[in-house]
Amino acid sequence: MLTQILQSLGHSPLLLFMAQAIVIIGLARGLGLLVRYIGLPMVISEILTGIILGPSLLGWLLPHVSAALFPKSSLGLLQLFAQTGLVLFMFLVGLELDTKMVKRHGRMSLWVSLAGIAVPFAIGGGTASLLYEKLSSPDVRPLSFALFLGTALSITAVPVLARILSATGMLHSKVGTVSLTCAAINDVLAWCLLAFVVSTTRSAGVSSSLRPTLWTVLYVLVMWFVVRPLLRRLGQRGSSREGLSQNLVAAVFLLLFLSSFTTELIGIHALFGAFLFGILLPKEGGFAATLADRLEDFAVVFLLPLFFAFSGLRTQVNLLSQAHLWVMFALFLSLAVVGKFGACTLAARVSGLSWRESAAVGVMMNTQGLMELVVLNIGLDLGVISPTMFTIMVLVALVSTVSTTPLLKLIYPQSLISAELAEPRAVDAFCLLLCVSYPATVPGMIKLSSALTLRSRERSRIYALKLQRVPERPSHYVADGQDPQAASQVLSPVLALAEEAQ
Repeated sequence: MLTQILQSLGHSPLLLFMAQAIVIIGLARGLGLLVRYIGLPMVISEILTGIILGPSLLGWLLPHVSAALFPKSSLGLLQLFAQTGLVLFMFLVGLELDTKMVKRHGRMSLWVSLAGIAVPFAIGGGTASLLYEKLSSPDVRPLSFALFLGTALSITAVPVLARILSATGMLHSKVGTVSLTCAAINDVLAWCLLAFVVSTTRSAGVSSSLRPTLWTVLYVLVMWFVVRPLLRRLGQRGSSREGLSQNLVAAVFLLLFLSSFTTELIGIHALFGAFLFGILLPKEGGFAATLADRLEDFAVVFLLPLFFAFSGLRTQVNLLSQAHLWVMFALFLSLAVVGKFGACTLAARVSGLSWRESAAVGVMMNTQGLMELVVLNIGLDLGVISPTMFTIMVLVALVSTVSTTPLLKLIYPQSLISAELAEPRAVDAFCLLLCVSYPATVPGMIKLSSALTLRSRERSRIYALKLQRVPERPSHYVADGQDPQAASQVLSPVLALAEEAQ
């Protein structure tokens, strides 16, 4: 009965796509409630949704239902939406990159990031020659296979890491800040590396990739010296009283897709153009935060699960039917852990962190999640990696991401986090806590608190508390939850009456 209903929907591509979206989003959100309950990031449920709806489970248990719900004729439309979602998501990843945070911890984080890329890349590229004959095809050059394998092992997922840090209470700790900064630098370097790898793969060789490399350098220079000043003007308009108008959003979309179109035309993939455009957008004045508010829910809740579902349809666990393939999976998982965890741990220890702090940084840098799936899908689209290799690496990304939170709690327990974040207690001080709901009430509350602390001003302290709903966007965690516009609304009357209160 269900199969007949789904087959009847196949006559209307729109109805079939809507049915696919309902199943994908509903299952992803349902699994999300479960994984959040056990303390895992939302991306785990989305990866599992793709695997469940793919040939690994649904296609195995109910092949007729799977064929009716996801016929091959409909995969083109699903892939189109998935790739559009990736473009928007990579733009948001660049938009959420806090360059000030990178500058604060630049030196230590740079060494850890370089180690977290160089060592896994060398390990992946070195072992590629041993696996080339079994997990690739003669049509693929060994160099391309080695470059993609090394890049896949080098990636770190910033949005997933930010969610894990927030859930464990480590977002504002020393280890959490350093790890998030390392991951941000790692992403920038890894995507630059991926752009070179894609251009080399699409060309006949390294020598013939010189032209795309030169075009890429010219593109980056134009974006930095020509487009960046224009984006500053757009940011000033978006931060003014007029706010983020529809014309301004249209201009952002126009420049975003123009940047992605250019990099795809050059030969380094559209995602690199979206990522760089997001980095160059101004972060001051609340422009980036407001833009992320408008775009991120739609991209993350609707478009991104479609990408995971499309990836799941390409993941075939039944391809690992032989024992030696599962041995290769264990080998790749070990290489990912040793390469990323070992290199980042040693680099953090040399940079001055303790062994426990260094091990925590190494565990968090091994969070691959969504970003590795992006790299793997690019490699599969280009024909560099086989479906078997794709399946092995998807399982590696899933296991490495799932294991991050338990290992982190084991290495860096909650007692250490609480001790680090604890504020020194005031000795013999009269303290007042002001609960602020509306900015208009601040002046009266300050006058009242000033009268209450009149006799003990030298030993008095006044704290202001404003509760607000925490959004689910990763950008909230990456930006430390700071909203300049909301903060200014509360602080302006406080600063105006500060002298009077004294």
